[in-house]
Amino acid sequence: MGVVKVEIPVDEEVAADLSGPVRLAAVGQLVSRMLRPTAASDPVGLLLDAIGCRAELAGLTQEDIDQELAAWKAERAARRG
Repeated sequence: MGVVKVEIPVDEEVAADLSGPVRLAAVGQLVSRMLRPTAASDPVGLLLDAIGCRAELAGLTQEDIDQELAAWKAERAARRG
């Protein structure tokens, strides 16, 4: 299946937020998954995708995220004793 562009009416402020190609692609994926859900597009998966897109837009790399997760796990393990 190919990808096509469609027009969806949104508020002006939302339209401004969709001006970047990364954000626009992320929203397109969310809409596709919402309308044609699969086992891989459960609500938790969608939430994680959205968070990942926001992190990418903020300039974080997967390596940054992995390091933060490792630090969080280490801190949590240290608290347990």
